[in-house]
Amino acid sequence: MSIAANVVIAVIALLHLWFLILEMFLWTRPSGRRAFGTTAEFAEQSKALAANQGLYNGFLAAGLVWGLCLGSGGAGFSVKVFFLACVLIAGIFGGLTASRKILWIQALPALVALVLIHLT
Repeated sequence: MSIAANVVIAVIALLHLWFLILEMFLWTRPSGRRAFGTTAEFAEQSKALAANQGLYNGFLAAGLVWGLCLGSGGAGFSVKVFFLACVLIAGIFGGLTASRKILWIQALPALVALVLIHLT
């Protein structure tokens, strides 16, 4: 179960790294606008906000990787739980305020990972 939990956590970290790239570097480009359903005008006006949001996603990814590097017990467990809880809360908030699909893309994987690491 520990391997499954770590795989899910690694996938979540990679997703958040991808969110960082989309929000910080691709926000105003066609691929970024397509991913978030924004217009060129909106993307240009909101690029500083998106970059800030991307940076936060990068911190979440870094925290999850840190937890993976620390291992399964003690500090590794605590770091993983903390950052997964942050991802879950952010996903719930985003799902309620921005787009329901955030619940499935961000919150649900974090919940699955939290359940898996508590089962090990």
